[in-house]
Amino acid sequence: MESASKETASRCTKEKVTASRCTTDKEKGAHIFEIAGYSLKKDMGVDKFVRSTIFTVGGYDWSIRFYPKGTYESPEGCMVICLELMSSNAEVRTFFQLGLVKHETGLVGSMFSQNNKVFSFKTRNNRQYHLFILTSSLETKPVKYLHNDLLKIRCDMTVIKESEVYETVGHSEIEVPPSDIMEHLAKLLDSEEEADVTFNVGGETFQAHKIFLAMRSPVFKAELFGPMKEKKMRRLTVKDIQPAVFKALLHFIYTDSLPDFDDLEGDDNCEMIRHLLVAADKYAMDRLKLMCQNILGKSLDVENVATTLALADQHNCDKLKDVCIEFIASSDKMDDVVASKGYANLKRSCPSVLIDALEKRSRPRIS
Repeated sequence: MESASKETASRCTKEKVTASRCTTDKEKGAHIFEIAGYSLKKDMGVDKFVRSTIFTVGGYDWSIRFYPKGTYESPEGCMVICLELMSSNAEVRTFFQLGLVKHETGLVGSMFSQNNKVFSFKTRNNRQYHLFILTSSLETKPVKYLHNDLLKIRCDMTVIKESEVYETVGHSEIEVPPSDIMEHLAKLLDSEEEADVTFNVGGETFQAHKIFLAMRSPVFKAELFGPMKEKKMRRLTVKDIQPAVFKALLHFIYTDSLPDFDDLEGDDNCEMIRHLLVAADKYAMDRLKLMCQNILGKSLDVENVATTLALADQHNCDKLKDVCIEFIASSDKMDDVVASKGYANLKRSCPSVLIDALEKRSRPRIS
């Protein structure tokens, strides 16, 4: 009996558990350094550079140097981008991506650098990182990285801050993963599970869910649930939209993002965005319409500005129209704009908007 009592008491004795935790914080930041008038700077000489303003990430100061003709230490035929730690007596561990920005997407090109490095102010080599870029790789494909003679350098940084160890009580913190609802909605669209409406678009069929379409577009809501439509309607024919454009439209409806157009470059990519803008206007999807305007506004050149201005005028894109007019007004290549294919169409279909552009260009500028 005494032995049983001791066993019970042993089982009921509380075990004291202590715990501690080591945490490592990080801070993310990005800096974009714009080189306006690149053609005027590219021959400034070896070891000559232009420097960005000093920017702060993780409590440390940084700057970017750009050497158009490279340095004495760089390979021949290379330009150099240099990321430099400016904070004195500092040692910092970082992850960063550094390179030229594609003007169509605003992202750093995949050909550039993604590294981790410990920066130390003690020596020159340790407080700087040099990225060598073949000048020919930029100038043979200027449409990707040069826009109106503007070159953009971007650095995305993650600074690892000092670790901290502290005592914790129990294990009450439960990690919650980031939201993955958009991933699930994309899979729902791809799987076509429980789809209740089919669209015939240019000979191709697309299945979707009425409630999602109605939630995202008042035009779809009227077509699918309006008083003039039958409740059981399951097939619709869509005219004047290409299948690839309609597929991109459905992707945006379900995920609130544009699909990757990796197989499209330059004019083909712009043409897809133009068609998507028209579709967004047709279905009264204002956010998508603004996103398309933003992309087209960043892709203007003397060849496409007239076409883009006509599109903006036809679809009530006031912000994009203002950007196009400002581009024409400030351009020193008006003869090239007039010679473009889109200019004749603009002159014929939208004479009033062309007059606005020419009048703005003729006004004296205040310096």
